[in-house]
Amino acid sequence: MTLGGCASSDVTAPADARANASTAEVRAKDARLAATGGGRSAPHGTAADEVDCRKAKCVALTFDAGPSEHTNRLLDILKREKVHATFFLLGKNHVERRPAEVKRIAAEGHELANHTWSHQILTEIEPAAAERELSRVQEAVHRITGTTPTLMRPPQGRTDEKVSDISKKLGLAQVLWSVTAKDYQTNDSALITKRVLEQTERDGIILLHDIYPGTVPAVPGILKELKKRGYTVVTVSQLLSPAKPQPGMVYRP
Repeated sequence: MTLGGCASSDVTAPADARANASTAEVRAKDARLAATGGGRSAPHGTAADEVDCRKAKCVALTFDAGPSEHTNRLLDILKREKVHATFFLLGKNHVERRPAEVKRIAAEGHELANHTWSHQILTEIEPAAAERELSRVQEAVHRITGTTPTLMRPPQGRTDEKVSDISKKLGLAQVLWSVTAKDYQTNDSALITKRVLEQTERDGIILLHDIYPGTVPAVPGILKELKKRGYTVVTVSQLLSPAKPQPGMVYRP
């Protein structure tokens, strides 16, 4: 992961984002928690509508570069386990070819996010091209679901001042990660599980890919062990709450 020319003030950790939430955001969050029993209805390992990651031991689960032929199986697993995740969607050959999966991701309460149209490295292309890479996904997801992503993940985690400015213009916060199974290198589900569990800590962001055949079979074991260890699995926005993701900001555990 590289941050290029981003100033340190433009990078924040989830815990810092929560601590720096505005008074209005905190009051709104507390009111929602009070209305839903203070978030106590959310058991470990699940993501209810209202989870208080200021108190719960949270970790965000994210999937990149889908949807794919494996996504429906993944959604079945997440539904069974009552877990919500953030999906950083790839446009070309994915969103454009699998609108039904995109609709299902949204309908089942998961978070839709942007992973560019064709996975170009945003720091290496002209600003206009970088903006198109992001805006095409924004438009496609809105056309399919009626909602527009507020989060993006730059390919290879590579961002800089130019990318931050474009993200801010498009209303997108940038989300990096702290846990990677490098599942693009192996189809060994046991190894993927091992790598995730070795790296996971409170307030982490787990990066997986639902496009590789070894990844989805690893998810049940990952969720089972995270639950055993007392984690509450959430979306990225839930992890940051009561703060709301700020366009252009880089969030990194």
